Amino acid sequence: MIQIFFYLTFALYGCATAAYLVYLLRTTPQVGTWANRLVTVGFATHLLSMIHRFSSSGYLPITNLHESLSFFALTIVGSFILFERKYKVTILGAFIVPVALLMVISSSVFPSAIRELNPALKSNWIWIHTIMAFISYAMFTIASGAAVIYLIQQHFLKKKRLGALFQKLPSLNTLDDINYRCLTIGFPLLTIAIITGAIWAEKAWGTYWSWDPKETWSLITWFIFAALLHSRLTTGWRGKRASLLTIAGFLVMLFTFIGVSLWLPGLHAYK
Repeated sequence: MIQIFFYLTFALYGCATAAYLVYLLRTTPQVGTWANRLVTVGFATHLLSMIHRFSSSGYLPITNLHESLSFFALTIVGSFILFERKYKVTILGAFIVPVALLMVISSSVFPSAIRELNPALKSNWIWIHTIMAFISYAMFTIASGAAVIYLIQQHFLKKKRLGALFQKLPSLNTLDDINYRCLTIGFPLLTIAIITGAIWAEKAWGTYWSWDPKETWSLITWFIFAALLHSRLTTGWRGKRASLLTIAGFLVMLFTFIGVSLWLPGLHAYK
């Protein structure tokens, strides 16, 4: 049953991605509506898949790369749906849903069998630490998508190429507001994730901080977004520079989440 839900989710996200890309290239409102419906149904089947896996395993399904990548995709799509409904930015799906689809595809590469948990993971801290981390990552993904569109929109305005695509893109103010909202949600959640992770580490390994690769890169990610948010709040930093730093922060976040787990051995490496 888990596999059925998973492959159904994969198919729905794939169809939604195709629909969003068609919407990006053609001025057909109906395509955007269908894309939203497909991704919403895909989110529902994805959620059912995760719930079924949780009921079968008895633990939060984020303990290996298959589960973590899938859970990351779930939080990305859930966050996108909320922002799309609030800001009416269907076009954002063309930049966000493909990322979620890529995470689902990547998750299918890794072993998906349910297995006995590492003793360190048998802690209630897993709920607070990991859920806060994944939601913050999803917020930074949405912020990065908005930043990419901001740069495209700004390019059109500078070159005075106001074609069909320009008409579908949100205003610079809307995109900047989405970016800021994501940062003000994502950064505090990342902070909570790091703090609770330190508490959990002390209980599991006897030390709050060991400069494990995951801890080190999480701190680097934190500093990047701290600098961005500080600049926005104190000096009104926005526009192109803020968008570029948001994208840079997102890439560092991806390396922290995936690259470190794959290539830098440590206490947080997936076994």
